[in-house]
Amino acid sequence: MYGLSLKLFPGVLLSALIALIGIYSSRYIGENLLGLEKSPISPIILSIAIGLIIGNLTKLSDSFIPGVNFSMKFILRFGIVCLGIRLGILDIFEIGLLSIPLIVACLIISIIIVNLLAKILKIPPKMGALIAVGTSICGASAIIAASPSIRANKEEVTYAIANITIFGMIAMLLYPFLAHHLFSGNELAVGLFIGTSIHETAQVAGAGLIYAEHYGAPKAIDVATVVKLVRNTSMIVIIPAIGFLYLKSQNAIEEKHKVSIFSMVPIFILGFILMGLIRTIGDYGIKETQIALMMFNSSSWEQIIAVIKICAEFSLAIAMAAVGMSANIVSLKELGIKPFYVGFAAALCVGLVSYFGITLFNLNNL
Repeated sequence: MYGLSLKLFPGVLLSALIALIGIYSSRYIGENLLGLEKSPISPIILSIAIGLIIGNLTKLSDSFIPGVNFSMKFILRFGIVCLGIRLGILDIFEIGLLSIPLIVACLIISIIIVNLLAKILKIPPKMGALIAVGTSICGASAIIAASPSIRANKEEVTYAIANITIFGMIAMLLYPFLAHHLFSGNELAVGLFIGTSIHETAQVAGAGLIYAEHYGAPKAIDVATVVKLVRNTSMIVIIPAIGFLYLKSQNAIEEKHKVSIFSMVPIFILGFILMGLIRTIGDYGIKETQIALMMFNSSSWEQIIAVIKICAEFSLAIAMAAVGMSANIVSLKELGIKPFYVGFAAALCVGLVSYFGITLFNLNNL
């Protein structure tokens, strides 16, 4: 065990250092350069970008490889489990219930459109699946969570993240102003649109802050954030389903045998669900008795949630730094530009479905 730890240490340490640079760079850009409370650029995105630069401009020593691989697999899964603490039901129920029909429509239609375009343009099925979950659910986090289920390689993960990041950033900068025009300044409708049509949680927060500060409408960021968290919960259903359907189709072609859906549900997804359940039970305890899980007062419970959130962010940043260092940019060229056509169409589709859904459900008049 001691020898194994020594083998892992250099790669894990390097990945962690890159992650720290990504996290503090994200904060600096958001707070110091843009003057926002929360950075619109995800630390995960910066971590993978820095990892890509280091991994492709230098040749990593063999001593780093075990730790880098450990970071991509085990630290990644730990981070995904910790993400579940963000999804307490009590805080988001009222707005969440209102947004569910719109979210479901965006999820289903965007996934159908992406898979259809992937077949038409003949891009790799794994790439299509990753772009679909990244666009429809929550960007990089969904791609990271889905990749083990469909056995995607690091180049496909990197390309998919780059794809949804580009269009998510464009949407983050344009949609606050577009939404104000489309919905005549209705804060609820603007928040719903931003929360359902932009990929990354950080990008949603950034767009909401841009709108709130530019138009003096703080409710929009609150609505957008809650809607995005509800949207993120669909990972519980969508990711195992996509993994099952993808591998079932591949096995049907290659191995001619049945696939059990239980074997398609990764253990870390179950951990993710459990963490969300713990958050819900704890929040309910605070609401009813001021004690969470029969042992923590309100202040302690908030601190615990904050620590777990930090663990999730840092673990995913470490994992993405490792993914970046392991990805060969030259090999990405072999995938071609077609996946970007799919990504653009997917981003456009989600935006249109969100707009027409808000109009159809008459949510812009509430």
